[in-house]
Amino acid sequence: MDQPKIQRMLRLMKMLTANSSYTVDDIAERLDMSRRTIYRYIDTFREAGFVIKKSGQYIRLDKESPHFKDISQLVHFTQEEAVILKRAIESIDDTNLLKQNLKRKLYSVYDNKILADTIVRGSNSATVHTLIEAIEEHRQVVLRAYRSSHGGAVRDRRVEPFAFTTNYVQVWCYDTESHSCKLFKLSRIGSVELCAEPWQWQSSHEQGFIDIFRMHGTARYHIKLQLGILSHNLLIEEYPLAEEYVTSLGEGCWMLSADVADLAGVARFVAGLMDDITIVDTPELEQYLASYITKHWGEVR
Repeated sequence: MDQPKIQRMLRLMKMLTANSSYTVDDIAERLDMSRRTIYRYIDTFREAGFVIKKSGQYIRLDKESPHFKDISQLVHFTQEEAVILKRAIESIDDTNLLKQNLKRKLYSVYDNKILADTIVRGSNSATVHTLIEAIEEHRQVVLRAYRSSHGGAVRDRRVEPFAFTTNYVQVWCYDTESHSCKLFKLSRIGSVELCAEPWQWQSSHEQGFIDIFRMHGTARYHIKLQLGILSHNLLIEEYPLAEEYVTSLGEGCWMLSADVADLAGVARFVAGLMDDITIVDTPELEQYLASYITKHWGEVR
């Protein structure tokens, strides 16, 4: 078997064992493969002894497959090993981009339920356990006493959870009240009640765009910022994922060019460093920043 084919099959296997659920069309688009090729590879997995599970149009590779367990032993950690590895990774300086990469790799291969005990802190462990169960069984949940960031309201939210963000900080859910996909922070959830009702809007489950300033949404705004030494260093320290979108313009000068989901995140960053940042070809950000500063000054007065 040629190497490119092996790579394609491994990429397909990774998607079929991910926390998220995908249709064949989703996989075809993401992996740039034809439906025919995907079905052929899936048949190969099945012939090799893997168990393929389908739920409606969604398809995945059952992690209980004997061969999957054998393969997973190559990257499996005992609970004690996971705790030691977590401590080692956490000891790395937060400004080091490799730290996030190491975490992401660990979370992608480690058993979700044990991960909730070894990686997720304290009270959030039970929350993650219940959400994982809901995702695996395609069931609705009620987020009890969810503390909203908008207005500080505390109330129950009935949702369909379907995917976690990196580090299990937030969970993507379909909100049955607003009929839209939203991110919910685990730290704001009082408790999670698992419901008997199955997912009803699975076809609408879609992860949104999360930008380098940790804002999310469906919109895309392209921004360009010329950074000095201070703003460059603070950007990389506070938002490590931004490093990928920064290029050097010469000594003491850098350019950030990236898409953002919401102008609020970048505006907050720029507002405190206006003497060290120049907005380049981004009139929407200039207008938003002017309103942001006016509002802020008004609140100060």
